[in-house]
Amino acid sequence: MLFLGFSIGVFAQETVEVTGIVTDANNEPLPGVSVYVIDVPGLGTITDGDGNYKIKMPAYKELTFSYIGFEKVSVLIKEQRVVNITMQESEDSVLDEIVVTGTGAQKKISVTGAITTIDMKDLKSTPSSNLSNALAGNVPGIMAMTTSGQPGKNISEFWIRGISTFGASSGAYVLVDDFERDLNELNIEDIESFTVLKDASATAIYGSKGANGVVLITTKRGKAGKVNIDVKIENSYNTRTITPDFVDGNTYANLLNESRITRNQAPIYQPEELEILRLGLDPDLYPNVDWKGLLLRDGAMSHRANLNINGGGSTARYYVSASYVEEEGMYNTDSSLRDDYDTNANYMRWNYRLNTDLDITKTTLLKVGVSGSLAKRNSPGLGDNDVWGELFGYSPTRTPVVYSNGFVPAVGTGNQTNPWVAATQTGFNEHWENKIQTNVALEQNLDFVTDGLRFTGLFGYDTNNYNNINRRKWPEQWRAERARDSEGNLVFTHIANPREMYQESGSSGDRREFLNLMFNYDRGLKAHHFSGTVKYTQDSFVRTQNLGDDLKNGVAERNQGLAGRVAYNWSLRYFADFNFGYTGSENFARGHQFGFFPAYSFAWNVAEEGFVKNNFKWVNMFKIRYSHGKVGNDNMGNERFPYLYTIEGGGAGYEWADYSFDRNYTGMRFTQVASPYVTWEVATKSDLGLDLSLFDDRFSATVDYFDEKREGIYMARNYLPQMVGLESAPRANVGAVKSEGFDGRVAYKQKVGEVDMTVRGNFTYSKNEILERDEENNVYPYQMERGYRVDQARGLIALGLFEDYDDIRNSPEQQFGPYQPGDIKYKDVNGDGVINDGDRVAIGATRRPNLIYGIGSSARWKGLDVNVHFQGAGKSSFFIYGKTVYAFSEGEWGTVLKDLMGPNRWISSEISGDPATEDPNASYPRLSFGGNGNNYRESTYWLRNGAYLRLKTVDVGYTLPKQVVNKLHCNNIRIFVVGTNLLTWSKFKLWDPEMANPRGEEYPLTKSITLGLNINL
Repeated sequence: MLFLGFSIGVFAQETVEVTGIVTDANNEPLPGVSVYVIDVPGLGTITDGDGNYKIKMPAYKELTFSYIGFEKVSVLIKEQRVVNITMQESEDSVLDEIVVTGTGAQKKISVTGAITTIDMKDLKSTPSSNLSNALAGNVPGIMAMTTSGQPGKNISEFWIRGISTFGASSGAYVLVDDFERDLNELNIEDIESFTVLKDASATAIYGSKGANGVVLITTKRGKAGKVNIDVKIENSYNTRTITPDFVDGNTYANLLNESRITRNQAPIYQPEELEILRLGLDPDLYPNVDWKGLLLRDGAMSHRANLNINGGGSTARYYVSASYVEEEGMYNTDSSLRDDYDTNANYMRWNYRLNTDLDITKTTLLKVGVSGSLAKRNSPGLGDNDVWGELFGYSPTRTPVVYSNGFVPAVGTGNQTNPWVAATQTGFNEHWENKIQTNVALEQNLDFVTDGLRFTGLFGYDTNNYNNINRRKWPEQWRAERARDSEGNLVFTHIANPREMYQESGSSGDRREFLNLMFNYDRGLKAHHFSGTVKYTQDSFVRTQNLGDDLKNGVAERNQGLAGRVAYNWSLRYFADFNFGYTGSENFARGHQFGFFPAYSFAWNVAEEGFVKNNFKWVNMFKIRYSHGKVGNDNMGNERFPYLYTIEGGGAGYEWADYSFDRNYTGMRFTQVASPYVTWEVATKSDLGLDLSLFDDRFSATVDYFDEKREGIYMARNYLPQMVGLESAPRANVGAVKSEGFDGRVAYKQKVGEVDMTVRGNFTYSKNEILERDEENNVYPYQMERGYRVDQARGLIALGLFEDYDDIRNSPEQQFGPYQPGDIKYKDVNGDGVINDGDRVAIGATRRPNLIYGIGSSARWKGLDVNVHFQGAGKSSFFIYGKTVYAFSEGEWGTVLKDLMGPNRWISSEISGDPATEDPNASYPRLSFGGNGNNYRESTYWLRNGAYLRLKTVDVGYTLPKQVVNKLHCNNIRIFVVGTNLLTWSKFKLWDPEMANPRGEEYPLTKSITLGLNINL
């Protein structure tokens, strides 16, 4: 008996030598394939350049073959000694797609909530230093817009399913590896998965944090096998999508004269002066400067480089990455200062990450992560905003760049300096951001307690530091009078003395701590499958620098919560899910600190029903989902502890005297009354969704209808009667907003010969309505905010321009100031016979788009791949105004936009000599010099449609053949060219419509051509 047992043990441990060759579907050898035995730590090898391998291993063990981009293959080794493997490229099935949720990863088939997982390939096609710029039109459920193209500031605002509150917080909750962090500080190459949680059943487990939706990002981790090295290098040439154009000096001077003559004022320029200007005879007094051409480059370069390494064995794995981003600004600089300092708007960022996984035991996994970024943003001395304010304000005839005697010209100080001096001669600013993030996770398999039980504990510690260094200077500045003295010399007025470079600095910082403890249970019994989660979380945020004198700034902001989930499905056909969040907040008084937020969801996979499986075999998945629940929000902006009052001394005091006598005494008084009953802002959400997969996953679709009612929105009570006797406005939960909409995506895959093709589309539409808010009662219901969108555009309804004085006499009186023929005519909405602010109504939509969509197609043939993506926005409108829109509204400060007035602006026939120019439907009203109370008002005349369609990306790549790559000792080499924001179609032409900027005085959005190289070693 003993001998028999010994013989069996020896037989089981018999060592054999296995050889073979590994090829792909085209019978091409695959070098660098990981070949290993799963349950024998450290036992493995890789295939050589011809795909051959050799390994000594125990018999009756599984030999596994793993290679990036291919399906894993496992073979049980018995008597065979030669094992040749053909590996197939991986084609992820929709049914097998893994979705990351707040309670862990699960298959998409079992998901009952509104959850979207995005293929990172779609996001990486947009070469940008900020991930948020790739979201619009790629991620259904996310609405985003970019409002600046300046390096370091070109970050998109984004919202999940639109705006559902007018309170302090409307942004999504972003988690990176389960910790709250900024997605724009990430290196996009480090991201493994990107998931959006949109409905209550998916976000209730986050309690107060999940009211506006949740974004879950997981970063890459090491994989067992050979060392894998990825290198990616990109170089881009960036230009501007749309840059406002300004009229030249001659046109400007004539328009300036017209703005005064048409209002019965004397002209600025006499005919002989206009002729001197036209001929360029006196550039000191009558210059004609193209400030835009002088200040701005045609384009600028940006550079991105990324290196990541991963590998390891059966007990330890690692992922290491480093990246560098540099974006050059588009300002011209003074070549004489280039060696001393840079005044351009440049941005640089360095990222690093180390993720390590250690199998402490067979059931215990320790994960350690360290990451961070160091960013530097540069700007001209007077600041970013002033540069564009000066460019839009400084007319081409105002001053030359430099007077002929070398004096530096200026109209005034500050932003009245000429644009070239402001951008190049006033020093430079540096803004530094240094972020360090650490996290530790312990995962313990508790199968020894009961099958399917797991524990996860996570701790995170982040530090963030911000520093500003401003090095300012300016030259001596002068302004020449518009007339020479009797000897023909310039007559100067001194504007400012010179200032040598001086330095100002400031800093701020903060620290965050996170703790998550979670138990998961997952068990299947034949057709029944149960799962459950219990999760405890707490976090702390405290400022560490620049605290000021307010004691609250040094007190940590804390949250804690308990959450849970129970789920059941029967035979992957019927699904039920219940989860909750029980969350505490420091912002509320005792008795109101904790909120309970439950949610439930159900799903029915019709495709698993017998009548479908037997008769419609082409239906792979037909799942109907419904969810309903509540989530909370405790974000009040910068305000803390509203349940506490504040008392200060001094102030107006009290008068204890008869009339005409003064007996005023000051003392302690309430400067802010307490609001002890303030509590949670609660969102009640419902979602009805459909998930489809047809024809062996060739066609897939996900469509959701959602609605939400946000109640208890926190706001100040500004309209209490004065007889209440309060010196401050108390806070209360008095607001309510309803929102609803649709989102979804559709994809179709087809192989045509040797070409793999995909067509895809996604959309998000959301509309909201204010149900209740604290506002003053109004005799005209249409002037209440209740019943309209959040941030609804409001103004007068323009009926065109007055034709003549008879038209003025026969129309209601407009009470905004004097007006003449050619001025804007408004509608008397309330019918009271006069036009005033009582006639302001809701017009257009909102600045933020209510519709975001994307349409794309990709194709792959052998080594060539092409991807084209269009992105658009709709249901958006915004007003335009400012010194360049309202021409000459600030006198001679402000230039004129070339395309604003159009070919048919209103011109008096006395000036043009043609009655046809007095067109009541003209594109621009009668010019004015100085303010015009009638014309310069928010109205439909100045309202613009913000809708656009953009050719967002064109990505063309070529992957070198294996036989070429193998000779270079690489696994994969791809060369690619990407075009971004190449074309934009929009009714609005003055500047990029996505910015929705009313003045246009902002760094334009960019379009780019990128050449890149991706190497896998």
